[in-house]
Amino acid sequence: MALSQEKVHTIDDIYALPDGQRAELIDGEMYMLAPPSSRHQEILMNLSSSIHQYTKYGQGDCKVFPAPFAVFLNEDDRTYVEPDISVICDKSKLDDRGCNGAPDWVIEIVSPSSKRMDYLIKLLKYQKTGVKEYWVVDPERKSVMVYDFAGGDADTYSFKDEIPVGIYDGDLKLKIE
Repeated sequence: MALSQEKVHTIDDIYALPDGQRAELIDGEMYMLAPPSSRHQEILMNLSSSIHQYTKYGQGDCKVFPAPFAVFLNEDDRTYVEPDISVICDKSKLDDRGCNGAPDWVIEIVSPSSKRMDYLIKLLKYQKTGVKEYWVVDPERKSVMVYDFAGGDADTYSFKDEIPVGIYDGDLKLKIE
C-alpha cells in the first residue's frame, strides 16, 4: 500500500493564489501569511527608513526592500520568501521579479503566527542559502536576535540597545523604536 504524499508546491502555486492572499514557499511547503499588526508595520517602516537613509547618502552600496518583496533563495522553483526587510548589496541578483539568491541581510519581525517560521525554519534556510546577517525582531519580548552567519556569531539585544549592523562593519547602529 502506497503512502499518500503531500503536494510539493512550486512558485506557480504562489502566483496562482487569489488577489490579496500571501504565502511563502520553503522547499515545496507553502506557509500562508497572516496580515501584519500595526506595531509590526511601525517597526518595519522605522527600520527600513533608517537603513534606506544610510544607503541613500553613500554610506552603504546596497538596496533596501521592505515586504512584500520576492526573494527566490534557491535556483529551483520550490522556495519563495518575502522577508520583512531584504538588503541586497550584489545588484546583479536583482531583476523585475525580485531577488534571485540570498540577500546580504534579512530582517524578520516576529508575529504570534510566525514564531516557528522566523526562529527555526527561516533561520536554517537563510543560513544554508548564504544570507550573511539575519535579525529576528520580537516585539513581544522587546528583543532582537542577531545572527552573523558570515562570522558564526549570534547575539541578543534589547529594544533599548543600539544594534551594530555587521554587513556595514558596525558603522551603522540601529535602535528599535
